[in-house]
Amino acid sequence: MNTNSFSLTSANTPRSKLFPHIIFGIWIGLLIAMPFMADNYYIRLATFVCMYGALALSWNFIGGYAGYPSFSTAAFMGLGSYAGAILQKAGMPMVLAWVCATIFVSLFAALVGAAILRMKGHYFAIGSISMVEVLRLIASLWSNLTGGGDGLNVPIFQGGPDYAARVFFYSMLTVMLLAWLTTLFVDRSKLGFGLRCINQNEDAADMVGVSVNRYKTVAYTLSAVYCGTVGAIYASWVSYIAPTDAFGILLTLKVPVMTMLGGVGTVYGPIIGSALFVLMEETIWAKFLDYHQAILGVVIVLLIFFLPGGLLKLDYKKLYSKKDRSLNVSRQA
Repeated sequence: MNTNSFSLTSANTPRSKLFPHIIFGIWIGLLIAMPFMADNYYIRLATFVCMYGALALSWNFIGGYAGYPSFSTAAFMGLGSYAGAILQKAGMPMVLAWVCATIFVSLFAALVGAAILRMKGHYFAIGSISMVEVLRLIASLWSNLTGGGDGLNVPIFQGGPDYAARVFFYSMLTVMLLAWLTTLFVDRSKLGFGLRCINQNEDAADMVGVSVNRYKTVAYTLSAVYCGTVGAIYASWVSYIAPTDAFGILLTLKVPVMTMLGGVGTVYGPIIGSALFVLMEETIWAKFLDYHQAILGVVIVLLIFFLPGGLLKLDYKKLYSKKDRSLNVSRQA
């Protein structure tokens, strides 16, 4: 039996299906052990990897499975940041403030989603990104509640910098794992099937009995749940938030790019893409301090142009066949 036929027949074996889960388990184990093996710089970097992993997994519900180009990530994260910060300043315990902020953002997304999801294509994209700017203006003008342009100070977490770094790292890691478990459930459920049908052809999905509006609203709400939690944790982590930082347009553009880098509509694509993007961004920032944003922009454009489907959707069989043909040609020459 030749190697090509073996690889094709073994692609669907239980072992091959378990392989991604095993790799992911090893990756999570390394992250859990990170605070005991590395200094605060690497813990901070790992915290950002988990944070962006949770945000990318959240965006994947509406942008990956449903195929709606949402740019609301910064709106949900910023709203969660302010909700958590305001509740903490009012005297609420930190973790309870995170939970309440998550519930508040989820309800907001469900209400807004029921209206904004009536738009499609670029109209929906413009509407979702406009929401980021509207919330930023509200946070800037409502100075009695949000501190306005001066920002809002959050009570500093007690216990020292090393202890705080571990607490917020494990908090972000927990949120990422919850987002991944939700993704795994959606991917294998009736909801995931319905969202894929909407992605392929929304009108046809409606005709065959898929509750299109309800499914889209659920996906949009899921895309906000963990963003709200991440925002509340981030506010406690940095101890200060301002409208321009909380509702940053750059954030709402970076998260879809991360998901596309790994593979949209997949279980592990957002995690892979966010980790690679954070490491790439950190490397470019360290080596090209003055031009890192321009270089990063060029790299993003090239990745989208040459890798439109993401790493997990590459046709590796075609790549290997091309490689084999080139080797045969070189041998014949």
